Amino acid sequence: MKCFLFEFRLAFSGRAVHRISRSWGQQAFFEGHAHALSVLGGVPARQVRYDNLTPAVHKVIFRSRLREENSKWSALHAFYGFTPFYCEPGLRGAHKKGGVEGQVGYFRRNYLTPVPRVETLEDLNRQLTVFEERELERRIGSRIRTIGQDFAREAPHQLPLPPEPFETAMTFEPRVDRYSQITVKMCSYSVPVRFIDRKVTAHLTGDTLVVFASRREIARHVRLAGRGLEHLVLDHYLEVLLRKPGALDRSEALHQARAEGTFTAKHEAFWAMAQRQLGEIEGTKALVRILLLHRHQQHTDMLAGLRAAVELGTCSDDVVALEARKAAQAAGRAPTVTATPAPPDQAEPMDPQLPQVATSPRAAWPGPCPKTPARCPAWSSGTNC
Repeated sequence: MKCFLFEFRLAFSGRAVHRISRSWGQQAFFEGHAHALSVLGGVPARQVRYDNLTPAVHKVIFRSRLREENSKWSALHAFYGFTPFYCEPGLRGAHKKGGVEGQVGYFRRNYLTPVPRVETLEDLNRQLTVFEERELERRIGSRIRTIGQDFAREAPHQLPLPPEPFETAMTFEPRVDRYSQITVKMCSYSVPVRFIDRKVTAHLTGDTLVVFASRREIARHVRLAGRGLEHLVLDHYLEVLLRKPGALDRSEALHQARAEGTFTAKHEAFWAMAQRQLGEIEGTKALVRILLLHRHQQHTDMLAGLRAAVELGTCSDDVVALEARKAAQAAGRAPTVTATPAPPDQAEPMDPQLPQVATSPRAAWPGPCPKTPARCPAWSSGTNC
């Protein structure tokens, strides 16, 4: 995966803060500043030097030091209280920020070679924090003091941080299309099907996209780096797949779930067994009902339930739910995972054309719950709802 390194370096002490992100856009640039100033515990009291990079500068005024800045960039440096100084374009201005240019190469050679192999960018950024602490003991060139000792002298001259961090995310209000997707920055992301043809609010950061409806989070995605890409979550389409099970086998959402490892070999084994016993259509519906149970129980517990069901040779979702609950209790975990319900005035109406899949028994049954504990997603500690 191609990533991008942000670096913020203090000229006197040489202390540098680094952050790696999936993109090199404006959000990553802003988040790098917010992170760096938070780590340093203050704001440089004088100028901070930059080249004429696109996230900050719209236009270079010919033969002058004036720049037409991006409006949100102007808001950020005014919020923190530092003054940007823009170097001359091209080679004429390269020598005016040689410290940070050289530090990028030094850090890459010493800490990013060979290329790190990690599971997530969060793991990699945690490693960078360890590397930066190690750098505090280093002496630059022929300096007498270490970077950490010089920073201890420099820190009292910084301006204090604002009480709240700067909001770096971009906000969009796209409309969900008929494929239950929204488009943000030329990339498509899925949301639950009940929000089709409705406007939602999307908060885009350098690494994530979070989607809200009526102040409730309804979807969260890793930000895609590129154009024309799409990220689909299989769980967002389960209500439709329960009505149209034939669409599951060749769906892009299933393909991505397999690639990400959320649709495992245990799911495949259960699906194959269900199709042999119930037929292709009914067997797929049995699988979809199992996938709906993932909303109420931990993924690892559901895998234990699927394994037990395959060993017993049964396609009953009651058995899978009961075995998953047993696995959770054996591990000392809560047997169910339920989301906090929205207040009545914020509840989202369901599409009448879609099956009404309740998130709790009382949402579907006005009277006493007729379900057994094995089928009740709100059941816990041996008592019915």
